[in-house]
Amino acid sequence: MVGQKHALKQGSALDRLLNSDGSSAVNSVILWGPPGSGKTTIARLISFNSKARFVELSAISASVSQVRDEIAAAKKEREVFDRTTVLFLDEIHRFSKSQQDSLLGAVESGLLTLVAATTENPSFSIIKPLISRSLVIALEPLGTDDLVEILRRAIDSDAALSSKKIDTEAIEYIARIAGGDARRALTLLESASSIGADVSLEQAKAAAAEVIAYDADGDVHYDTISAFIKSVRGSDADAAIHYLARMIVGGEDPRFIARRLMILASEDIGLADPQAIVVAEACAATVEKIGMPEGRIPLAQATIYLALAPKSNRAYNAINSAIADVQGGKVEAIPAHLRSTGAVGYQYPHDNEAGILAQHYADVPRYYEPSGRGFERTLAERIEIIRTILPSDKK
Repeated sequence: MVGQKHALKQGSALDRLLNSDGSSAVNSVILWGPPGSGKTTIARLISFNSKARFVELSAISASVSQVRDEIAAAKKEREVFDRTTVLFLDEIHRFSKSQQDSLLGAVESGLLTLVAATTENPSFSIIKPLISRSLVIALEPLGTDDLVEILRRAIDSDAALSSKKIDTEAIEYIARIAGGDARRALTLLESASSIGADVSLEQAKAAAAEVIAYDADGDVHYDTISAFIKSVRGSDADAAIHYLARMIVGGEDPRFIARRLMILASEDIGLADPQAIVVAEACAATVEKIGMPEGRIPLAQATIYLALAPKSNRAYNAINSAIADVQGGKVEAIPAHLRSTGAVGYQYPHDNEAGILAQHYADVPRYYEPSGRGFERTLAERIEIIRTILPSDKK
């Protein structure tokens, strides 16, 4: 087993599972980690070391009837051969609640040792009774050194690869761009080796252009856009541009990126720089009109502007707090002088030189408190003046 040193340290749950000699019961396990981090390998090692029958199913294609068939086969295996069964269920988060429920009895009785793999947080994707009956082990993306070792092992164990001259630079390049995914690294190596007699750095780069580390519909899609938005929010323009490049090269819909920038401009920058939403909206409109690849330029321009803009989520917090109060029943009668019909006593602010009158508008708390960053410093000064005029009935 290469990698996952944090989970494989001596005496850990995973270490005990992988070193089981079959003399004791093996716990069911939920392996939570990114693609290519070793989940299937760990499942096979648990089965091999425990001398168990190994069955592999994918939650994408398996049905409840197939699961029941495997449970029945496991029962027969125990009765006839006195052998346990390890069921490796890949992508368990794809199973519905009822499908996951069908596993509970066999797991609880020990008839099946379930080794389930998921790329999603088990707390949100797997039913609690199944989690409580299993060890949850978090795996991490493999490091570059781990991937280099895996690639070298693959070369040594394959006659066709071992007969080629494969540059060390090519191996290290593949390991760096594989995104911690051993499966993707091996795919890149195979693709590069098919280009010519030997494998050079240039061939590795050519292969990478075809087998890009991005899945526009899967977990990498969500992880990359999350990293992109968090980098912009964190004011790291270089990191944001890097993730933008990964999405562009991976074929992400540029309109999706532009929409997320518009959301961020209001949620994370807000009134600290009111121009941010204007820039984001202009970017979205430009991308819509000119398309790609030219659309990468306004996307980069907007990304850098928003990353370097002062940040404030005070407007975002203000509306969320107000909505929560309204939904919670804090809805007082509208004052008579503000109603559209039968209004009595309304004072017109423009009749006053300051444009503000000491007039009551609502019994509500102070939802908006400027941050003091960027343009909100100016707004804070204005609010202080306004509060000296308006009735001081806000909490």
